[in-house]
Amino acid sequence: MGIDLAKIFPQARDIYIQADEILGFSLSALCWDGPEATLNDTINTQPALFVHSIASLTVLQAHILEQTPLGIAGHSMGELSALTAVESISFADGLRLARTRGELMKQAGEISPGGMAAVLGLAIPDIERICTIASTGNDIVQVANDNCPGQVVISGTNEALDRAIPFLQAAGARRVIRLAVSIAAHSPLMSHAQEDFTNTVNDLAIHNPARPIIGNVTAQVMQDAKDIRQDLQDQLTHRVRWTETILKLKSLGVTQYIEIGNGTVLCGLVNRIDPTATTFSMGTPQDLEKLISNQ
Repeated sequence: MGIDLAKIFPQARDIYIQADEILGFSLSALCWDGPEATLNDTINTQPALFVHSIASLTVLQAHILEQTPLGIAGHSMGELSALTAVESISFADGLRLARTRGELMKQAGEISPGGMAAVLGLAIPDIERICTIASTGNDIVQVANDNCPGQVVISGTNEALDRAIPFLQAAGARRVIRLAVSIAAHSPLMSHAQEDFTNTVNDLAIHNPARPIIGNVTAQVMQDAKDIRQDLQDQLTHRVRWTETILKLKSLGVTQYIEIGNGTVLCGLVNRIDPTATTFSMGTPQDLEKLISNQ
């Protein structure tokens, strides 16, 4: 993650050096050398994704100077990267918050174990109805990520997921895939982390955004620091409204998207939501070459 960028571009290398100093351990070594099992622990994965995205952003800004984005958004943890990009939070604060977020989510998962499942080929109203039927008492399941039409992730207790899956299949879902996680992200099972996370966000220095940024929870433009603080605090237990987010960006006039950081998953989601959109990724030197050639 990010090693090729850091080898070639001093801007990216400097971001990794700063991250190691801020965290007090070598996140860069973990990203580049592993072990993979340690990197895949959410307490490390979240800051690793954040640093790679900001390293990629600094390289993009250094080589493609005329950037006037009409809107910016980040999916789930990526909202921290987006907030850093619009200068609402500093790199150091964003990194610390990513680490804290991972720690608190892991703790909440240990207190209230759960899981997640991807539901393919079924509309959200049908999924919501089935989640309501499958939820009993404290055994709940709900929509966690509205990723794009035909791809929704649900989250909840293992018992509620086990009840929901046969109903989803009977309702016509093309596939229901249990994800290899033990955390029920974006669900009430994260409530054990809520108080500490809320306090952390309350202590954060948040500034009004320099560019329009769309919130995960509301899928609306966050106007000021107050809106941003509220969206961050609500994010742990509420769904990521990604389909609505992209439609909001489209309404602002966005026709081209650059996915900054690791992979091209969001490019695929955007293309499903808005087939007329053009998408690019920016996480490797090769990605930068493609972007420059398309200027």
